[in-house]
Amino acid sequence: MSTYIADAAEDLTVEGPSATFTYRRIGPRGGVPLVLLNRVRGTLDWWDPEFLDHLAASHDVIVFDNVGTGYTTGTPRDSVEGMTDGTIEFIEALRLPQVDLLGWTLGGTVAQHIARTRPDLVRKLVVAAANPGGQVPGAPDPDPKVGATMTKPETTGDDLVFLFFPETDTGRAAGYEHLARVATRLATGRPDVSEAAAMGQIAAIQKDASIPFEQVRADLATIRQPVLYATGIKDAMIPALASYTAVQYVPDATLVAYSDAGHAFLFQHAEDFAGQVSAFLAD
Repeated sequence: MSTYIADAAEDLTVEGPSATFTYRRIGPRGGVPLVLLNRVRGTLDWWDPEFLDHLAASHDVIVFDNVGTGYTTGTPRDSVEGMTDGTIEFIEALRLPQVDLLGWTLGGTVAQHIARTRPDLVRKLVVAAANPGGQVPGAPDPDPKVGATMTKPETTGDDLVFLFFPETDTGRAAGYEHLARVATRLATGRPDVSEAAAMGQIAAIQKDASIPFEQVRADLATIRQPVLYATGIKDAMIPALASYTAVQYVPDATLVAYSDAGHAFLFQHAEDFAGQVSAFLAD
């Protein structure tokens, strides 16, 4: 039986202008809350409870589903700007004057956009395995198998291990351990991401990738908050070069890289990365 605090967190709701948001909140209240922004086809149930527990040991942690995704009502968004608006709507519905953001993959792209468009709302920013936007110069061509797997109508556990973890014995083992940890929530048959929401998320990625990199570089230079970028060197979805490139243009940025991990390095190295996040937020 699971002993994770995150697995016992109750579902809460809050009304916004365009949706009824569902969220969970764990950890000590007080200070600046840490709001987590999820990946493509991810819901509340897909956050690794071990990672959440480590974060919540010293932080007020909030996870939520964006508009039209998973547990949250409304019409799914199909752009980074739309997902940014949904996140801001959620934060304001909770009447939080300021937050820290941790965005993973697509959530990291959205988090960077929020930091630029609503700097008053964001104190610090953690960007995990995310693209800064556009086509990063020098980035390798993506493996065609990645795109084909991402766009499948339904992804299996084997698909997720392929996408998120290195194709090594250690990486695959870490992937299946992650799936076992999230199984407690998923086994209850709770809401998944609809095909409309998933296609909207993929459309958002495609639109973001079309932005000229000169614009991306200028946008990164306007981020004034401290930013922690983190990546797995063996990321098959978003090359580590994306994070390395971003830190060259953000005025106050730090980079952490895991040599033996991929897209889901934050779950493969849950305790270590949660410690990195905690130290960054406390600094």
